[in-house]
Amino acid sequence: MKTHELQLLYIFDAIMTERSVTRAAERLAMTQPAVSNAISRMRQIWNDPLFVRKGRNIEPTSYALSLWDQVGDHMYALTNAVSATQFDPGTSKRKFRIAVTDVVVEMVWQQVIELLEREAPGVDIHAVPYTPEGTYADLREAHVDLAVGVLNQHDHSLRSTWLFEGGFMLAMRADHPLAGRPITMDEFLEARHLLVTMSGDAHGFVDNYLDQKGQSRRIAATVNHFSIVPQLLRNSNLIAAVPELISQDCGFVNDLWMGPLPFEVDPTSLYLIWHARHDRDPGVVWLRNHLERLLQERWREIMTSSPCDPLHRRAIA
Repeated sequence: MKTHELQLLYIFDAIMTERSVTRAAERLAMTQPAVSNAISRMRQIWNDPLFVRKGRNIEPTSYALSLWDQVGDHMYALTNAVSATQFDPGTSKRKFRIAVTDVVVEMVWQQVIELLEREAPGVDIHAVPYTPEGTYADLREAHVDLAVGVLNQHDHSLRSTWLFEGGFMLAMRADHPLAGRPITMDEFLEARHLLVTMSGDAHGFVDNYLDQKGQSRRIAATVNHFSIVPQLLRNSNLIAAVPELISQDCGFVNDLWMGPLPFEVDPTSLYLIWHARHDRDPGVVWLRNHLERLLQERWREIMTSSPCDPLHRRAIA
């Protein structure tokens, strides 16, 4: 391969990763006109438009996607081989994108920011929305570096490490007609349910269990983050099955009644997930190790702390 063709592949890889000429130019320390000129040369050599504009971003053609599928991991391996020892948290200016839910952000983001200010002041960390299907694609297409969430897909391209597991509790307003006593299965099924869904699909872990039993519940409302759940429950007849983790937060459960579900659901495991291309990336490995430690420490702290311990920003019960 000629040198100029290899250079074009590096630029092509940056554009595919960033989906933006501006961000690709910043990533490569090039000017935007220089990247645009490179795209013109790519189009001539590969005889394909490669990219079409979509709003402020650009959308790859099917040929571009096919080409990247063939060369993307190889380009990353080449880059990683050259710069494998070049990550120094004290001087690095890298930006990391992590797919997380609002629960994870509230759980550990303060500790992450403190870590960066102390050990890696030039490193930026950006939280992006987590959705199971969308995040898997984002990991494969290098739109995010890491993700924290459930792992429903298993293939050779994704790596993971187990963090912790938790069950579910039932939440409703304190003066709800069903509060203060064990709820029956019929009452549960007939109630109006609130579901937090990151994907927009009105079907959660509890519904997977009900499917196995040939039963279903009414999902009367959905939201895409947990922070609004207490307000909605306090001011309605809705009930919700919520993760055990947030059910122990006094700020969350204030004026709510918390109780067990009328059936047992298998605990849900949370994982730290990354793409195989990042196995040996020293920057991602550094961040991954710290995230694993911080998340597991925070989980143990929450699950073993005294009720409404003032040590925490939002008291944990």
